[in-house]
Amino acid sequence: MVNSNKLLKPIFWIEKERFNEEIVDCLTVILKTKGCYWARKGGCLMCGYIADSYPSSYEELIKQFEFAVGSKEFQVLKIFTSGSFFDVREIPERFRKYIYSKIDELNVKKLIVESRPEFVTQNVVTEISNLRFEVEVGIGLETADDFIREHCINKGFTFKDFERAAKLLKENDIRVKAYLLLKPPFLSEREAIEDSINSAIKIKNLVDVVSLNPTNIHSNTYVERLWKLKLYRPPWLWSVVEVLRQVNKKKIKIISDPVAAGKVRGTHNCGKCDKEVARAIRNFSLYQDVNLLNVDCNCKELWEKVVGLEDFSRIPLFTD
Repeated sequence: MVNSNKLLKPIFWIEKERFNEEIVDCLTVILKTKGCYWARKGGCLMCGYIADSYPSSYEELIKQFEFAVGSKEFQVLKIFTSGSFFDVREIPERFRKYIYSKIDELNVKKLIVESRPEFVTQNVVTEISNLRFEVEVGIGLETADDFIREHCINKGFTFKDFERAAKLLKENDIRVKAYLLLKPPFLSEREAIEDSINSAIKIKNLVDVVSLNPTNIHSNTYVERLWKLKLYRPPWLWSVVEVLRQVNKKKIKIISDPVAAGKVRGTHNCGKCDKEVARAIRNFSLYQDVNLLNVDCNCKELWEKVVGLEDFSRIPLFTD
């Protein structure tokens, strides 16, 4: 058990972020909280973040935040909880208000948070629509297909739930980010690519930006069991590139910052080109220049064969 008197150190880092067509510094902070309530009910098949949860008190949350911020200078702040920022079981309302006041003091220009749609209420929207800085709310839609979201992900909400929340935010001039999951379990590589492209197109008028998240293997999850049985492989980096290209053609802003890229548990290619392709994906996301995705490797031909044949095999053709 963690000693309640011990400072709980959050995870945090500084990275570059695109804001108002400029590249600025962004502080990302992952606070230790009680964690996602849906995860405690069984949760999403690929998510293992609940393992890192800790029910921090209001005072502990403040200490975590102050420890992460320190004397750093940044223009954008991302606060993640591996759950929902607007769920009072994770983040007390008074801590949210504390965050807002600190952002004003720090002269931060933008706050990015995440929430499930059921916590995006009129009261919450009223709370954040009157702030002096820009707010962006990320929602893990994962896919616009209700069947895939229910049976391949177990997300626990419908497209209509997402649509309601997104419209409420947009109507109040609050930015919306939708997270799409590339390659949920049980989808072939081709099906996964097409699902992400189709989902981005369907939500074009509901969101300001799409964030493409390739599935990676979390410990003690259903997806990990499939992976150990060689019944699942994370998506190829080439699949990420393909989705970015096709969605960009539709004039939809899309970004991706693949977790564990190049590792066996994350999106990867042959191993030789992984760093270069992952770097190209991140640079595209930052500068929104599709020419930055012009990378190549001999393994691209193998990926093309996988895309063409995996529909028939229904299991990964190449596992690690």
